[in-house]
Amino acid sequence: MGYNILVTGGAGYIGSILVPELLKSGHNVTVLDNFVFGQNSLIECCIYENFNVVKGDARDEDILKPLLQKPDYIIPLAALVGAPLCSRDKIGTVTTIRDAAASLVKLASKEQKIIIPTTNSGYGIGQKGVYCTEETPLKPISLYGKAKVEAEKIALDRGNAMSFRLATVFGMSPRMRIDLLVNDFTYRAVKDRFVVIFEGHFKRNYVHIRDVARAFIHAIDNFNIMKNEPYNVGLSDANLSKLELCIKIKEQVPDFVYLESPVGEDPDKRDYIVSNEKIEKTGFKPIYSLEMGIKELIKGYRIITNSKYGNV
Repeated sequence: MGYNILVTGGAGYIGSILVPELLKSGHNVTVLDNFVFGQNSLIECCIYENFNVVKGDARDEDILKPLLQKPDYIIPLAALVGAPLCSRDKIGTVTTIRDAAASLVKLASKEQKIIIPTTNSGYGIGQKGVYCTEETPLKPISLYGKAKVEAEKIALDRGNAMSFRLATVFGMSPRMRIDLLVNDFTYRAVKDRFVVIFEGHFKRNYVHIRDVARAFIHAIDNFNIMKNEPYNVGLSDANLSKLELCIKIKEQVPDFVYLESPVGEDPDKRDYIVSNEKIEKTGFKPIYSLEMGIKELIKGYRIITNSKYGNV
């Protein structure tokens, strides 16, 4: 059965992979996006009768109201993402993430279901050797993390919703983000052959972008048994430090050199390991490994350069 689905920010990094998969699954998809990066990442979707696209701002309630007449599911992807971009536009970060979520909750009917992506960077700095679960207190450090945590609370407090606390996403997308950690380090390995690392012992979890899309489809198929809960979404065998990530990349780019700087610091201070057991118990398992993603990125970087692909 096909559902009516509204995806805000659907032409972004995740949406450009998710929307085609939703269409292939037979759903009717409307995308609201301001196309601020000049991307044409949904061109391939225009052939689908069940695809509609609206150019506009996800914060504009006059645009949202008519788009909220039909959807069974709402997926708010619209966001400013990445520490440099969020630092440059603090007001835009909060209004696009938290305030836009509040508008959706206010305008949507109680019967409409919301699947909201947040971030496991909300865990901030974890305890060494202790896995962060969905019960772990949220202590976000970055403005982005704080806004996402607030948006998650707004959605879950409303009910008939669920949230995905996404690990650091990697992999190729038509609306590429080279500035994400795995994507960035692999790009530097391919193009520059070296990288200087700040605070290389900091750990985080990772997940392939196509597994993120699969998680959303899994949530739609299993909403009634999963609703009103947050779920970590990541690779359980990929809780890695930056240095460990570089080792993985060097396995596929042998002449890659990485050095840890004794001075300097990373503006993104997150450091934690994450358990993904909760969503795995619902029957969802990632199928794209970190190694597969690095291999994919190496091929992709033979095609593109960093002249336009990034939020930095």
